[in-house]
Parts: sequence; structure tokens; C-alpha cells
Amino acid sequence: MADTNPGDGGARKLKDYWAHGPGAIKIRWGQPGDFDRCRTEIQKTITKNGRPPLPDHVIDGLCSNLHVEATGARPGHAASEKGAH
Repeated sequence: MADTNPGDGGARKLKDYWAHGPGAIKIRWGQPGDFDRCRTEIQKTITKNGRPPLPDHVIDGLCSNLHVEATGARPGHAASEKGAH
């Protein structure tokens, strides 16, 4: 479905929520397991009203991009994650 209100800031608000806001608190970016928590928390939010979950490749890409936004690095490569694996 096309965005009927491009530029309204909806996507930016969601990104901020998950990368820096209340969603980020749930995910605890930069701590071991953050990528898996991202997948779990976002899928839980999406499916709570009966919607189907995002396909694996979509949720993985989304969480990878959010990880970069939140930590400045791809999953497993943030400074706080070095040596945690």
C-alpha cells in the first residue's frame, strides 16, 4: 500500500521509538541479545491485533537498520558488544 501522507513523520517516529525511545529501553541496544530482543518485541507489537508477523528477511533487515541507528554499528559490532560473543 502506498503511503498516502508521505513526509508526515510517521516512519521517523517509529524509528525513534524503537531506536531511542521506549522501544529501545525494551531492546537494550548494545547489550548481548539485543538483535533477538528487537525481533521479539517488534513482532509482538505487530501481531498483538491479529496481524501476521513480518517475514524473517524483513524483520532481520529492520532490526539490523535499527541497530545501526541505535549503536552506530551492525549487530555484533557495536563497541559495547565487542568481546561479548
